Order: sequence, then structure tokens, then C-alpha cells
Amino acid sequence: MTHYLLPMSPSSPSPRPNVLWTVAGIAALGCGILGIVLPILPTTPLVLLAAYCFSKGSPRLQVWLLGHPRFGPMISDWRKNGAIHPRAKRMAALAMLAAFGLSLAMGLPIWVLTVQALCLGGAATFVLTRPDAG
Repeated sequence: MTHYLLPMSPSSPSPRPNVLWTVAGIAALGCGILGIVLPILPTTPLVLLAAYCFSKGSPRLQVWLLGHPRFGPMISDWRKNGAIHPRAKRMAALAMLAAFGLSLAMGLPIWVLTVQALCLGGAATFVLTRPDAG
């Protein structure tokens, strides 16, 4: 089995949490939670990032996140085989499309739209080609 960026068990060189990794994890998780109601923020990647940060900074928060009824399963699916639930894939693709649509509606310069289209297109391709979880 392949590890997809996240260690399988909490590990820390010392029992003291690393504050920078912990703060980054809290920020990522906060944005991910906002992504549940705001279509511009992608919940799944931000929760995965939070899990990674917590694995480096706070084993206690990593264990809490892994045991969370909503977020824990998506992290487990990702760790086992890089899988993303089909609903999360659809939501991510729709959020990317909405973000690009908003940029179009705002009349952003063509070079900004081109960079955004390339980045969002690459991210969408990555997300949509991952194995289905569940």
C-alpha cells in the first residue's frame, strides 16, 4: 500500500507539539470547515492538509481529527489508497468551476483567467482521476 503524504500513525520527535505545524493545521482545518458552506473553499484537500500538519505538530490533534466522524473517514480513504469519495470529487469540481465563473463575472484580466484556468484545470484533473472511496 502506498502512503499518500500522510503518516499512518502519529509521530513526533518530542512530546512537545510543534507550534508552527499545529497553527498551520488549525488554519487549514478552519478553512476546510468554512468550505462546507462556502463553495470557493475545497474542504477535502484542506482537511487532508490539516491532518498532515497535525502529524508534524500535534499528535493529540491528529488523533482527534482521525477519530472525527465526518473528517476521519476521508483521511483514512486517502491514506489507504489515495481515494476520494465521489461526492467530494463533485463538490470540489463544482467549487473550482464556481471560482472560475466568479472570476469571469468580475472581469479579471485574461492573463489572470488563463493562469487560474490552468491551475484549476490541473487540480480538477488530479481530484477527478483519484480512485473512488466508499
